[in-house]
Amino acid sequence: MPAFGPLSIRGMFDEMHDIAAQMSLKFARHGSSTPIPAADDFTRLALDTLALCSMGFRFNSFYAKELHPMIEAMAGFLTACGGRPNRVLPSFFYRKEDAKFWEDIKVLRQTAEAVLEERKKNPDGRKDLLNAMLNGVDPKTGKHMSDSSIIDNLITFLIAGHETTSGTLSFTFYRLLKNPECYRKVQKEVDEVVGKGPITVEHLSKMPYITAVLRETLRLDSPIGIFVVTSLEDQLLAETYPVSKGEPCAVYLVRSHLDPAVWGEDALEFKPERMLDEPFNKLPKNAWKPFGNGARACIGRPFAMQEAILAIAMLFQNFNFVMHDPSYNLSIKQTLTIKPDNFLFRAILRDGMTPTQLERRLAGSGVSQDSSKTQEAESSIASPVEQGKKITIFYGSNSGTCEALAQRAASDASHHGFTVDKVDCLDTANEALPKNQPVLIITASYEGEPPDNAALFCSWLAGSKNKSMLEGVDYTVFGVGHHDWAQTFHRIPKLVDTKLEENGATRIADMGLSDTGSNDTFTDFETWEDGVFWPALHKRYGTDDSKIPEAQSTGLSVEITNPRTSTLRQDVMEAFVVDARKLTADGEPVKKHIEIALPSGQTYRSGDYLAVLPINPKSVVNRVMRRFQLAWDAHITISGGANTALPTETSMPAQSVFSAYVELAQPATKRVSRTNHLRYMRGVPLTI
Repeated sequence: MPAFGPLSIRGMFDEMHDIAAQMSLKFARHGSSTPIPAADDFTRLALDTLALCSMGFRFNSFYAKELHPMIEAMAGFLTACGGRPNRVLPSFFYRKEDAKFWEDIKVLRQTAEAVLEERKKNPDGRKDLLNAMLNGVDPKTGKHMSDSSIIDNLITFLIAGHETTSGTLSFTFYRLLKNPECYRKVQKEVDEVVGKGPITVEHLSKMPYITAVLRETLRLDSPIGIFVVTSLEDQLLAETYPVSKGEPCAVYLVRSHLDPAVWGEDALEFKPERMLDEPFNKLPKNAWKPFGNGARACIGRPFAMQEAILAIAMLFQNFNFVMHDPSYNLSIKQTLTIKPDNFLFRAILRDGMTPTQLERRLAGSGVSQDSSKTQEAESSIASPVEQGKKITIFYGSNSGTCEALAQRAASDASHHGFTVDKVDCLDTANEALPKNQPVLIITASYEGEPPDNAALFCSWLAGSKNKSMLEGVDYTVFGVGHHDWAQTFHRIPKLVDTKLEENGATRIADMGLSDTGSNDTFTDFETWEDGVFWPALHKRYGTDDSKIPEAQSTGLSVEITNPRTSTLRQDVMEAFVVDARKLTADGEPVKKHIEIALPSGQTYRSGDYLAVLPINPKSVVNRVMRRFQLAWDAHITISGGANTALPTETSMPAQSVFSAYVELAQPATKRVSRTNHLRYMRGVPLTI
């Protein structure tokens, strides 16, 4: 198809760059602490790129908080398509599902129709897919495609053309973040080929390692893991399975993509080197087929590869990435294709850039050195509230111990004349160690390997050989380990300490070490803090504990409230039961004599009533939690119901709500039972 020929795709580079730049700026403007949902934002990228390049239409997905309605409609439509053949009940029972199914189809057709109408109202001479369908003529019949047929094809291209690319990019970032050496090689290739200037179309063919990374990702995590072929004749497959002529067969890619006979005993491992051009071109026929098969193979393969290489190159040129949850393990969600489920990462600008400077770089005007100096000068001026010298604290931690130590050091900083600039995982310090301020690094060693959230940093540091790269960085290290792993005991803290010095950084205090197998790590840390770390900082930076104003203390403030009493009864006050005696004999209904000390200022006369706000028994509350399959620490938010005594529009522990706000001992009334039955039949949430 000419619209997806090599020259046409090359000509789409500027529009691809436009959308990729929008994504990059969104990452930058949201800040380094914001978790980015990989699948969602790569879906925005792929959908907007496809629509702009092939149809001249802008969805502007990066300017909307929610994904385009078409995405949700597509997911619902595809899920319903997969489930409809498996129905066993009469259609009456699926009225709700059918209504949603046809509503999703309506959204898809309206979206495609909007794209078509926009082009009809504003025709142009673009040589893209949409004009090809509008202006093309069938050589046999001489007829043009009908609007309905164009809409059908637009839906197909919009769905199939963006789903696979977004999934591939999501899997690629997961694989790179789980393999620090591969991550470092990608960034090195981008830095060597592109440098700090704008990316051009000529650069894309000069980055073979990124191409290999994408190929290897598609081998392990092909978004579409199955295709169907039809037998051309009667035959016996593998001398075992009879197949008739014309019979369809489903082919699962995973068996061929993970075949040890082709890929070796390490077939399950992520190794992009096996996909570099030379070994890739020597692969057996049909060993790698993520883009489909035969006449039905994907016509957009060159388009998708160019888009993906550009996106990776642009992001790695300008950002470092860390997993939002370092312990995340790959889980899958499926619609038409598969994608990582709930995979989040964070993006940290490289080279000390601001979002404004990134915008200039992406536009090709470069980063102003003057603006960088202005930013450094502004950041060095302490605000009236921040009187102390800045300090940054990084941690590498899987179990949470080193993170807890980092938070403890941060809480102590103000008492020693320092203001904490940042507390974060070590991976965020990749190429970004601050200068002209003390840097405290607290990290563990796990069988000689770095923690999950320090692997990228350690890979970068271990591979650096520039003796002046870290000049101006003042650092100290505290290490945690266990003596049971004697051969690798404290390997990572010692590696970090040594490599920082080798690359030009200045050690400002002797390294501290703790053995979790024989000592109390928190006591070891406090001893090192008080005896080594803070005295060394006082000596180097001239701070003094005795001169720290009390107002600078970061002590916590605690406010006590009673939201239950104020929510349920405005006039309720706390009283104390001072005596309770049983008046009845054993075996008789229990009656008690209770003496209550009234709150100050309150009076009581014979005949007055006491309002009691009871607490449901813990055993009953636990039954409710089990009934609704709620975790013990679950929170719930109650919405609606203007005239209710329940706490609304605020997150509350479920245990508190069931214990103190609702009556669990009273049986449900007939009205509540009937209402819930009707709600259940209609698929509406039940009333509690």
